Amino acid sequence: MTTTLTRPILLAMIAAATEQIRGCVDELSALDSAVGDGDHGQTMLRAMEAARRAGAATDGDLGQVLQAVGWEVMGIDGGATGPLLGSLFLGMAQEAAGQGQLNAARTARMIAGGASHLCSQTPARPGDKTMLDALLPAVEALKQSAESSPDIALGMSRAADAAAGGALATRDMQARLGRARHLGARTLGHADPGATSMAMIFRGFAQALGAAEKPARSSTHA
Repeated sequence: MTTTLTRPILLAMIAAATEQIRGCVDELSALDSAVGDGDHGQTMLRAMEAARRAGAATDGDLGQVLQAVGWEVMGIDGGATGPLLGSLFLGMAQEAAGQGQLNAARTARMIAGGASHLCSQTPARPGDKTMLDALLPAVEALKQSAESSPDIALGMSRAADAAAGGALATRDMQARLGRARHLGARTLGHADPGATSMAMIFRGFAQALGAAEKPARSSTHA
């Protein structure tokens, strides 16, 4: 059971999310080719590599790490991806300001704060076939888990499942924003690349938290 989110765990989460994206660059770009210009995979990889570098290079509390990550991601080239993903991390930073560690409830509030800040930067809403269709179900799952369990790893696993389900559901949505909106019904049948990459980020977060539990389990059974 992981009941505390610390800087090393946060950095491991960002690193694992980066590797999730790295392993699926071609998949993300193929999805984007169906509804956009086909560069989403490479753009997301640049964003997450920037996040990883900035986090590792920043000392301080969780808020300071996330703030550095957010500003670094905001500056990448690649359309709206950098500003939106950067806004997510900056919103998380506001909730984690001054904190060296977080429990499950505070972790849920941190992710929710990031989502709220991202929503304030875009007209997108649930059902518009965007990253929000994966992010918001993940936030809700994390909140609900924190209400019943102190285990952050469990909550993030549930959040990752919810994000994956949300991303899959975008196949049945028609894009209403961005370049894809001009394609109309042609966007049906294709998962949104932004929602898919957001689900991958949460899967990486969950994997890192699951890995953080293993040493404790090993020592328990030693």
